[in-house]
This record gives sequence, C-alpha cells and structure tokens, in this order.
Amino acid sequence: MGLLTGSLIRLGSTAVAFWLATLLIPGITLDTASAGEAVVTLVVVAAIFGVVNAVLQPIVKTVGCGFYLLTLGLIALVVNGLLFLLTSWIAGEVGLPFHVDGFWPEAVLGALFVGIVTWLLGTVLDRD
Repeated sequence: MGLLTGSLIRLGSTAVAFWLATLLIPGITLDTASAGEAVVTLVVVAAIFGVVNAVLQPIVKTVGCGFYLLTLGLIALVVNGLLFLLTSWIAGEVGLPFHVDGFWPEAVLGALFVGIVTWLLGTVLDRD
C-alpha cells in the first residue's frame, strides 16, 4: 500500500474514531449545523491530533522515560489524555466546533477510545 493511501486510511479511521467518541463519551462534543461541516471538522481535528501525537509524543516519551518505567507504562494514559485535551484546545483556537470538557474522565477516555477504534479500523482497513 502506498504512503499516501496509508496516510489517508489512518486519517479517515481517526476521524471516524473521533466521530464515535463524540457520540458515545459524554463531555466530548461536536457542535455543527450540517453533516458536511461535521465531516470537515472531524478530518481537520484528526489531522491536528496526528500532528500533535507525531511531534509531542516522542519528546514526552524521551523526557519522561523514567516515569514510563516507574509506572509500567500507565503514565501513557495521562500523556494521551493531555494530548487529546491539547487537540481540543487547538481546535478551539482555530475555530472548530470540537470540544472536550475536561481531563478526567473525558480526555482520558476519549484518547483511550480513539486509540482503540483507530487500531481496530487500521487492522481491518490496512490490508494489502
């Protein structure tokens, strides 16, 4: 599978995961007037989330390596929740109608849910 196709599949599966999170997790909202606006918002939020994860997560893992070892990786839930909350903040600053109410439980559960759904969709859709 090509690089562009794989990237589009990952972006689409992340957007679907965000959409499902807005439906299933209270405190994660998407306030749009039309379906087209919702799709564009979800794709942009998924792209923001991808950039935030690609840029910040390796830095956080490197700097906080001791915490990952000390907590046997459970600190990753906190880090992912904070990155999810950061994505919501950036979306709000850009003017997108996507919002996460708070860190616990909304951002942590949202990050966990989006991670699991994206992984599941990736295993189903990412076949050669």
